[in-house]
Amino acid sequence: MLTREKAADIFDRIRRFSSADEVEAIFTGSRFALTRFANNTIHQNVEEENSIISIRTNFAGRTARATTNQFDDESLQRAVTASENLARVQVPDPDLLPMPTAEGADSGEPFAGEGARAARFFDETASITPAGRAEVVKGIVSVAGKHKLTTAGIYSNSESSEGIFNSRGLANWHHQTLAEVSITMLAPDSSGWQKLNSPDVRNLDPARLAETAAQKAVESAHPREIAPGKYTVILEPAAVLDIVGFMFWDYSGVAILDQRSFLNDRIGTKLFGENISICDDVQHPLQAGSPFDGEGMRRQRVALVENGVVKGLVYARATAQKMKSSEYASKVGLIEATGHGFPLPNEVGEMPLNIVFRAPENHRSLEDHPSVEKMVASTERAVLVTRLWYIREVDPYEKIVTGMTRDGTFLVENGKVQCGLRNFRFNQSLIAMLSNVEAMSVPVRACGEESFDMVVPAMKVKEFNFTETTKF
Repeated sequence: MLTREKAADIFDRIRRFSSADEVEAIFTGSRFALTRFANNTIHQNVEEENSIISIRTNFAGRTARATTNQFDDESLQRAVTASENLARVQVPDPDLLPMPTAEGADSGEPFAGEGARAARFFDETASITPAGRAEVVKGIVSVAGKHKLTTAGIYSNSESSEGIFNSRGLANWHHQTLAEVSITMLAPDSSGWQKLNSPDVRNLDPARLAETAAQKAVESAHPREIAPGKYTVILEPAAVLDIVGFMFWDYSGVAILDQRSFLNDRIGTKLFGENISICDDVQHPLQAGSPFDGEGMRRQRVALVENGVVKGLVYARATAQKMKSSEYASKVGLIEATGHGFPLPNEVGEMPLNIVFRAPENHRSLEDHPSVEKMVASTERAVLVTRLWYIREVDPYEKIVTGMTRDGTFLVENGKVQCGLRNFRFNQSLIAMLSNVEAMSVPVRACGEESFDMVVPAMKVKEFNFTETTKF
């Protein structure tokens, strides 16, 4: 694995090889191991380790990248030459800013509790062995056998590093681990699913996840079909994550400038229900990922929505510069780089990647928040949804998306789960959905398949629009 010290030594060599005005190197390294199972048996065990350097050079606004995974002098010199040759034939970018200094990259409001940043590396996760993963899979398979089900899924662990160095003195480094388990339980006409990951493997409970997935498969057997229409739905956190993830590309200064954001002409307006507050916060204890962006800028905590009002956007350095001199400057308030940019050069600018929903403040304690079970118990009639999939955008401005339910869809009547349901296709506006949230659980770290990991609650939403049933 690459270390900060090794990376610093490599960058010193890169600088010696380069004649560019500025040079930057992004280091990514990982050791990833995975055990895959299907039909109640392990059928794949793989482990991969790789490190890559992406070198960007700049000649008076002409910039380009080249990459290599070989770190000997000849290979590094070849990559530097490739980057420089590409850069010299580019059209100068008038918006390209000088690379940030170490002081400039670390500017902005300090995080709460600065100096005690959330731990992201855990030896217990990094040291998981193939035998250890096999033992966990054995437990998952035993749960499937107990319920006469067939199971499939993965159990993985990884150790990764990410760093960025430039010729103006910037040197940032991040090291983290991640363990992940995904479980599908299959019956002849039903299925159940659970997935979770964490930097700390001790936060995972594969046996409990397996039991939950099995319970969903068993209880949704022989599914009934009910007519499509608008229903109250209880969306588990994975379902919330996968559907709301489709709106966060729009919380970007570049998206506003390009007139492709559903927030155009809506910043500062109350767009969602008063119980919706969302921020981007890389230092939240349930989040993961690097504390700096693709240019090395420290990620700031940004309030995106407060009590239903669209409050903020995220900005890369060049985007903030453009926005300050645009017609939007008077509409969006203070504009400063927030540390959410992608590596340059790129066309999409920036995006919030550490989404955290805030729990409603009208409860006295965490225990007072409604759980999924409490939402079910307090509901006369609803559809309980485990997860959503195959989600696609229909209307980008009204943020209407379509997709289907999957792996555990249930009818709730008189405060109880009555039976499984055939899956639905939905056509739903995210604006309307987040205006119709009647209850939320305590936000948790959640994983899905259609979007990136977030800290989200389960939600009880009225008038969710199901357009048709599926054949399964």
